[in-house]
Formats: sequence, C-alpha cells, structure tokens
Amino acid sequence: MEPLTLGIEEEYQIIDPETRELTSFITEFLEQGAMVFRDQMKPEFLQSQVEVGSNVCQNIKEAKFEIKRLRSMVHEVARNNNRHFVAAGTHPFSRWEDQLVTNHERYHMLLGNMRILAQRLLIFGMHVHVGIPDRNLQIDIMNQMAYFMPHLLALSTSSPFWWGRNTGLKSYRSIIFEDLPRTGVPEQFNSAMEYDQYVDTLVRTGCIDEPTKIWWDIRPHPKFPTLEFRVCDCTTKVDEVIAITGMIQALVAKMIQLRKRNQTWRLYRRTLLAENKFRSIKDGLDGSLIDFGREREAPLRELMEEMLDFVDDVLDPLDSREEVEYIRVMLDQGTSADRQLAKYEETGDLKDVVDMLVQETIEGCDT
Repeated sequence: MEPLTLGIEEEYQIIDPETRELTSFITEFLEQGAMVFRDQMKPEFLQSQVEVGSNVCQNIKEAKFEIKRLRSMVHEVARNNNRHFVAAGTHPFSRWEDQLVTNHERYHMLLGNMRILAQRLLIFGMHVHVGIPDRNLQIDIMNQMAYFMPHLLALSTSSPFWWGRNTGLKSYRSIIFEDLPRTGVPEQFNSAMEYDQYVDTLVRTGCIDEPTKIWWDIRPHPKFPTLEFRVCDCTTKVDEVIAITGMIQALVAKMIQLRKRNQTWRLYRRTLLAENKFRSIKDGLDGSLIDFGREREAPLRELMEEMLDFVDDVLDPLDSREEVEYIRVMLDQGTSADRQLAKYEETGDLKDVVDMLVQETIEGCDT
C-alpha cells in the first residue's frame, strides 16, 4: 500500500459571541498565535476568516490528532479574546458587504481582478492533500477521482443559509465559489506535461500569474507533491472531517490499486459530472445522483454504501476502518447542513444555529 500522506486545511469563521455575527479579528489572531501556530495559521481574503493547516500526517489517526490540536488552540486564542470560531461553509446571516478585506497584496490583486465576485466570497472550505510525488500519477488520479467529487461534497454540506435566508440548497458555498473562473469539475489531461502546457498557456496569455489561481475541485498542488481536494464545505464536526479525509485517502489508494492491475475507473464528460455535483449542492445526502454506468438515478445514500464497499479492502492496510465507518453515522444522522436546518425549524432563530455550530466545532477537542 502506498504511504499516501495527508494534510488538511480548514477555513474558520471568527464570531462575536454577543451578536453571533462575523467579526474582523485576523490581525490579533496572527499576533497572539504566532509562537503557538508558527506557520500553521495564515490570513484569508476577509478579516473575519482564518485558515489553519495541519502538519504532514502519515495516517488518518495522526490527521485526527492534528485537527483536534489545531481547533483546541484556535479555541483558546478566541476565548482569551472573547471570540468564538465556527467550522461551516457559510455564516447563517452575516453579509459580505459588512466584511473588511485583509490588507495583503494577493487579496488586493484578487479584488482588482474579480471585483464584486471576490467581494462576495464570504465562504469557508476544507482542503485535503494526499501525498503523491509522481506527477503523472497525480494527473491520472485526478481524472478518475473527479467522478467521486459530488459524493464527497454531499458528506460535507454545511452551508444552507445565506444573508439570513434558507437558500433551499445544502451547499450554497459551492454556488458562490463557482462564480469565479477555473472552478468546479477539473479538466482531463493525458499527462503532467499536458497539464503544464495548459498552465503555461494561461500564464503566457495573462489569464493567471501563477498556478494557484486554478481553483478546481481537485488540482495538482503547484508547490507541494500532493493532489489537493478542494470540493468540500468547511466541515463542522471533527469526526466528519476525518471520515471524509479517510474516504478520500481510501479512494486514492483504490485508484492506484486498479492502476497496478492495468485497470481504471471509467472517465465521464465534465458536463455529466457537473450534473451530479449540482444534485449534491441542492439536496445533499437526501438526493439522488446519476449512476452513469447503469444510466439511472440512484439514492445518494445507496451510492455511499456502494462506495464504502468499493474501498473496503484498502481500509485495513491504511488503518482507517474505524474513521471511515463514521460515514454510516453521517448517513443516518445527516450532515451539518441538515442539523442547521433542523435547529432553525425548531427555534426559528439563526443565532441558535450559530450557537450550535460553535459547540459542534469544538466537540471532542478537549478544550
């Protein structure tokens, strides 16, 4: 079994405990956390956001320890400054017009290039890195794994509200993000060389200045020897984060296993995969996806069970069975989006939704 190291990045919301609104606090976070976090914390586009990144983890158990450690440290800094933090794809009622842009050259360039599209990026994601040093293998796995992005998104859905409204969608973050160019389902490439030629074309023609401006749901990371999975909403509970990360690692392991047997997952048109992604955006785990092989609709929970069966033989070699099996709890109990909607239906107050998110974000982190 390949080592398949892991890394997780999470974008958190900084919350005022009185109003439950987002609050600009990133400068203080960075100053007070400099010695503790070192290079594991960095600013994001808006001053009410903060991003943390794990160390390189050798297995899923190390990844769980890292996320719990990082959330505990963020919680301590926030608490010492009368702040909360939340892991979710959108804030239930804060507005993008009220947010301040972080004073950084990269973010000012983004604002200049994307204008109002950048201003509206009051969204929060989770990115999972899987270590794959062979760049041609990265491209091959990216091509095959695109099929599973709607499944993974459905598990992570945590953004049903926007500007105080029930959007009717489980991942409104995905809608906002795909207003930008070079987002969504990735293109297919035959080799790393072909991908590099694509990037060179974008740079030479002034479309981008460097390859991190390619924001697909999966991308070869331009600086690290990893394949980066970017499709997920920021996921609320630690056990959910780790279950999704473990499933990503298991699917990559399965694709590599098939490759060694001269087999491959069937590749489908980008537009067909986008149809399934929208279904996940809209209905999450309660919806259905198109099973393209059988040419029929199938309940997403049924397809999730099939996906668990598909990776079953790699879970023990990866020592991730316990963590990935938590997906069955999610299938039974729903995602963060489902819980947010249920809480709002119960109380009619979006502040109660924020309070629930605050509690769930640090659940099990021994804070």
